Amino acid sequence: MRTAAVVQGQRRLVPALAFAAFLSGCASGPEPLYHWGSYEEQIYAHLQGESREAQIEAMKRDASKADARGKIAPPGFYAHLGLLYVETGHDAEAISCFEKEKALFPESIVFMDFLLNKYRR
Repeated sequence: MRTAAVVQGQRRLVPALAFAAFLSGCASGPEPLYHWGSYEEQIYAHLQGESREAQIEAMKRDASKADARGKIAPPGFYAHLGLLYVETGHDAEAISCFEKEKALFPESIVFMDFLLNKYRR
């Protein structure tokens, strides 16, 4: 035989469990569209004057991780990497990065064409 206190406790437990289940379902958001990696840190490092070669290596690792996960790097990633290549005298690699940025993000075509025309010479 159940006592009134046990029944009352069970009545309070059911809504609490339902609410907890609801919250746990809300915790898993949508999968991110881009693989950001350390891109934001590399932008900061660039502004702080850090080694361009170290930034290039970090961004290349991030690009490899993005490819391995079936993701793409965020907008501006390859443009920034291309500008780092320009600063280190690697114009061929820069052009490749500008082409990739242009292909991934058509809204960047005008700016990428400007950079491509400038560094293809």
